[in-house]
Parts: sequence; C-alpha cells; structure tokens
Amino acid sequence: MTGTPDPRPAAGDVAHRAGAAFESAFGRRPTGRWAAPGRVNLIGEHTDYNDGYVLPFALPLRTVVAAAPQDGRTWTVRSELTDEEVTFGVDEVTGPGRVTGWAAYVAGVVWGLLEAGHPVPGAHLYIASDVPLGAGLSSSAALEAAVLAALVDLGGVHLPDEDRPRLAQRAENAYVGAPTGIMDQSAAIRCRAGHALFLDCRTEAVDHIPFDLAAAGLAILVVDSRAPHRHADGEYAARRATCDRAADLLGVPALREVRVVDLPGALNRLPDDETRSRVRHVVTENQRVLDTVDLLRAGRIREIGPLLTASHASMRDDFEITVPEIDTAVEAALTAGALGARMTGGGFGGCVLALVDADRTETVAAAVTDAYADRGFTAPTHFTALPSPGATRL
Repeated sequence: MTGTPDPRPAAGDVAHRAGAAFESAFGRRPTGRWAAPGRVNLIGEHTDYNDGYVLPFALPLRTVVAAAPQDGRTWTVRSELTDEEVTFGVDEVTGPGRVTGWAAYVAGVVWGLLEAGHPVPGAHLYIASDVPLGAGLSSSAALEAAVLAALVDLGGVHLPDEDRPRLAQRAENAYVGAPTGIMDQSAAIRCRAGHALFLDCRTEAVDHIPFDLAAAGLAILVVDSRAPHRHADGEYAARRATCDRAADLLGVPALREVRVVDLPGALNRLPDDETRSRVRHVVTENQRVLDTVDLLRAGRIREIGPLLTASHASMRDDFEITVPEIDTAVEAALTAGALGARMTGGGFGGCVLALVDADRTETVAAAVTDAYADRGFTAPTHFTALPSPGATRL
C-alpha cells in the first residue's frame, strides 16, 4: 500500500481562487491579495505560554485574502469553505455582542486594530485557503495574519512586522477566546524561506536559523493523522492552568526560569505526580529547542532527529497530549527509517512531522499508511514541507 499524498493545490492556485471568487461575490476586482502560511513547529511544544522557546517554520500551504475597501465602517466577509457571507459593523465589533463562528477571527483583527488606535477601513474580503482545519497547522493564525496584512495595507496603517503577532494573538485571546501563545502568529508573520524561526516567547526576539534540508539530502514529511481533536480546547486550557499554578508554587514568573539542572529540586517542591510531569516536559522541551538550534547553526541537521523523538516521548508520557493515531504514525515512521519524528501542534490529534532522507519520503509515508490500515484508522494524508516565507502581499 502506498501513502496518500495531500491533494490540496499549490498556493498560486489559492490566490487565483481568492481573486476570482472576490470578483464573482462582489462584482469588482480586489485591490490586492494577501497571503499568510500555516506552520509546523519543528520543536518546542507548550513552551510558548510558559515564556519559553519555540522553533517553527512556515509551510507553503497558505490562506489568501482578496480584499478591497468599501464605504463606511462595515466589513463584509465571504469564505470558500462555507460560501457564507457575514457582515458586521463597528457596533458588533466593539459592543457587548460578539461576532461568532469563523468570522470571529476576522472581526477580532478589526477589534485589535481599533483597540490599538489604528484606523481600519471598511472592506470586502474573500478568504480562500489550503491550510487544513483542525490539523494542528495553525489555520487560525494564518487567517488572522492574512486579514491583518490586508487591512493594514488598505488603511495605510504603520504597523511594523514585529508588532503584528502580538496584535493578532490578542485578537484570538481576547476576542475569539482561544488561549493561544504567541508562536503561531509569529510564525505566520515573521518566518523566512529556508529558515526556522527561533522565537523567545518572553522577549519576542527572533533569530532566523538556516534550515536547508535539500542541501543535506533531507526532507520533512508531514503526516496529517486525520484524527479528530478530542477535548482539545478544554485539555489545552487545563495544561496551561497547571503550568501557571506550578510556576506560582515554585515562586517564578514562568516555567522558563527553571533550568534542567534545577529540575530535580523543583520537582521535589511540587505536590503531585501530574504537576511534576507537566513541569518536566516544559523544562526539558525548552532545553531540546536550545540544543536543536545549536545543531542547526552548526549545520548538523541530521543530528536533530533524536531530539525530535525525545520531544514526542515527553509529549506522550509527561504532557499526555497524544492520541493513538499520532503515536502510531511516529512509531511507524521511525521503524521505516525516519531519523526522528514527533507530533507537532497542541495535541489530541493533528499532524506528525518526520525528518527523513529525501529519497525515503514515500517509503516512510507508505509505512505510516500501512500501520493505519492495520489499526483500522482513517487513512492519513501527507506532504513534504519546505520552510517558506511569512505573510506577504502577492
């Protein structure tokens, strides 16, 4: 049995779809098209809201927003996913009532810009995307980043790239109500082609780390497990609350302060095994990010494989955020010769990434598909991921 390649078309097709659909929906040509990518996190899971370190890179899969201004302070949005049109004005954005559903991510960006004192023009917007929903590839941040880029350009707003992730994150946290960290929006906006984004989630300082897979004869295989997210929102919030409580108990602002060398003493001060396990994951995961960055800077890409695998074991055993489909994909990839493999994203479903020799991509993908068939799971899809640029006007 062979692996199933992901059927989604290239980003250029998404831009064409968005532009053509805009003309059909609104009867005129868009002023422009703005794109932002999904992301995979190479390593550093659930460290972002603990003020730690992460190392994502942007995918070639993108969300595209075709947009043009309209009179008044009204925003009309259509999405190819639902073919639904949603219109909202300032009162709906800033009043006690909130825009809900998928359009809340668009309204949240408008709200964030208004709250920050920026002029936001009324606009027509059409959204097309190849970033899969519910796969842990940060489709929401891609949408926010593309909408933000469009509205900033349409309104002539001066908002440097380094300030945009925080505004988009605030839109998702305070308006949509999702307690995400800063990583996803940073990746969607600030990534560069051919690089991973080393982000300090406390200072928001970034360093673009060369990640030339082709030169090393390697590839990143991304497997969409097709596993439905099980209790993801509630479990994510529970993990975050446990980490916050542990930091309070340890007398530190965030778990980032705890180093690996400090870990035994810190664990002895915590009241139960669950809290100790959560802290152990965060502290060791931060160190794995730093170790991965050191190896990439030295051009030793192949050697990051064991760190990826150790990260997965920590997510499985200490943070307890994997599911059987995810664990099966990791185990099958490693058995088939992957140099390292791990779940990527918040957990309870989503995607696995595997570092593989470029000429073994399909072999590893087929092994995962066979393992799924043996277990009676829904067949996965897969694609290879090259580090791509962040949000841009097309």
